[in-house]
Amino acid sequence: MMKKLGMIPNLKLSLPPPDEDSLVKFLTQSGTFKVGDLLVNRDGVRIVSESETQAPPPIKPSDNQLSLEDMDIIKVVGKGNGGVVQLVQHKWTSQFFALKVIQMNIEEPARRQIAQELKINQSSQCPYVVVCYQSFYNNGAISIILEYMDGGSLADFLKKVKTIPEPFLAAIFKQVLKGLAYLHHEKHIIHRDLKPSNLLINHRGEVKITDFGVSAIMTSTSGLANTFVGTYNYMSPERIIGGDYGNKSDIWSLGLVLLECATGKFPFSPPEAEEGWTNFYELMEAIVEQPPPCAPSDQFSSEFCSFISACVQKDPKDRKSAPELMTHPFMNMYNDLDLDLSSYFTSAGSPLATL
Repeated sequence: MMKKLGMIPNLKLSLPPPDEDSLVKFLTQSGTFKVGDLLVNRDGVRIVSESETQAPPPIKPSDNQLSLEDMDIIKVVGKGNGGVVQLVQHKWTSQFFALKVIQMNIEEPARRQIAQELKINQSSQCPYVVVCYQSFYNNGAISIILEYMDGGSLADFLKKVKTIPEPFLAAIFKQVLKGLAYLHHEKHIIHRDLKPSNLLINHRGEVKITDFGVSAIMTSTSGLANTFVGTYNYMSPERIIGGDYGNKSDIWSLGLVLLECATGKFPFSPPEAEEGWTNFYELMEAIVEQPPPCAPSDQFSSEFCSFISACVQKDPKDRKSAPELMTHPFMNMYNDLDLDLSSYFTSAGSPLATL
């Protein structure tokens, strides 16, 4: 079934780069979400030709295209960032998918950004990024059918194991780096919200990035103080102070996530360790003003400590890029162990979804 889905026409479109001057229109009469040559409605996504942009024909789902009507909802598997994620099952093939529904009650600039990200999602093909099979617009919400990752998130896994040993960290984050290299250097997009809950795992030992683009835009347009827990902890100093930022801001986040997985705690310690961070602005000040965190040299290898340092430099120009980090000694020092992430995820207590 997965191979057949790969043949869905909308998944392999050669798309033009986003047009920043495109205007988003909500055509309420037809229930259509449109930006430039992108058309989204309850039947899916379509790229329309120049001659069709004035009065484009309706989208008609093909025989092998996924539709919302063909999905049975099994249960809710996640909430956050203005959306809910449900486990759904295709009625005719029994294939499982994740269905993310995001309410679009936001300002037009953010809607415009989201439309462009839907374009990118539809054309993304990377084994280290969660597959987006189809997107729909209906009743004021965007629904996205995604690949289902049955091991949950890295945040879920950390709750079970508390800490992850270096060799497994190298294997896990090698996959994350490949996904970031793809997003940064092939798709030219910044994730903006990299954190343990946005790194998903499955029973095959695969680790994939999710929630880039659409959900990250939703996050960045919402009030900071209201969404601080778990989202802004990992934000780079240059973003916190409102400066210009690029894909190196994701590298800062990567370093914090890796260090948290290794030590079992968030790298910036609150004033009252037992209480945790309760003041949003104190945390922001700590990230901007305090020296960058480092891995304890008496607990970790020099290669690991060096890798963390390469990620969490205060000046983004001093941080390594994803391709550079893939050649770092830490990434390859455990290759000879021939680790089995599949067994590790399942035997160490991965909360594999039960139906």
